This record gives sequence, C-alpha cells and structure tokens, in this order.
Amino acid sequence: MEALQRLTRRQLDALRTIGRAETAQRGASLKEIASAMRMTPPSALGHLTPLEALGLVERHRGKTRLTSRGRTTLLEYQRHHRVAETLFGSLGLPPEETCAAAREIDLAISHRTIEEVCRAQRHPLSCPHGEPIAPCHDGSPSRSH
Repeated sequence: MEALQRLTRRQLDALRTIGRAETAQRGASLKEIASAMRMTPPSALGHLTPLEALGLVERHRGKTRLTSRGRTTLLEYQRHHRVAETLFGSLGLPPEETCAAAREIDLAISHRTIEEVCRAQRHPLSCPHGEPIAPCHDGSPSRSH
C-alpha cells in the first residue's frame, strides 16, 4: 500500500500545515500545527506520531519538519487531487463541485489508477481551477485536453 493511501484526511491536513508553516531555518511548532488545524496540541500530536512512524515527518526539539518522503507524498496528493478534479469536471460537474468530489477519492486511489485516469483524460495540463498538473511518471508528455 502506498504512503498516501495509508493517511487519514486529518493526517494529510497535518502534512499540509507543516509544509506551509516550516521554513528553511526552522520547523513548525506543535502549537502552530494545532492552531492551524483548530485542535488542541495533544490532538495534533496524535496525528503527527503516525506521520513520523511512516517517515513523512521528523521532530526535533519541539519542531516538526517534512522529510523528503513527506514532501514527495504531498506532491503525489496534489497530483491525485487535481487529476480527480479533472475527471469529475469532464463528467460535467462545475469547478466549484469538482474539489469536493475529488476529496472523496483522492486518498484512496492508487498511483497506477491515477496514471490511467490521466492518460484517459489525455494528460491535462491543469485542473478545473487552473492549477498545474505534474506530468505522468511514465514519461508521457502532457497535452491539452
């Protein structure tokens, strides 16, 4: 099972929060993470511990940083979400609804399936909101829909 498929929505939210809060000089504090996630520090810690066990974050002296695997997982999530949005958009959902529909499946869908959906969609360059979609991992060039 891929790392992305092992995550809960709240764990993904914690990863995204850390990615936004950390800087080159310092990691994100538990208090910052908890505040951004609108929960108590002990609850936030409950989401960070499994992320650390998966090798997605590292904690040192009260600060949490993404590992390279954590950054890669966030990029994979972004791709899954945007490809899923594009699929739902092609089925007729308006852009404001594609995001919610994509959130229903983006953590569960495998990389292999996302690549197949991307190919079926003729390698879209962007999601319905105009955000870029990274090219397929198989080396296929991206093309417009």
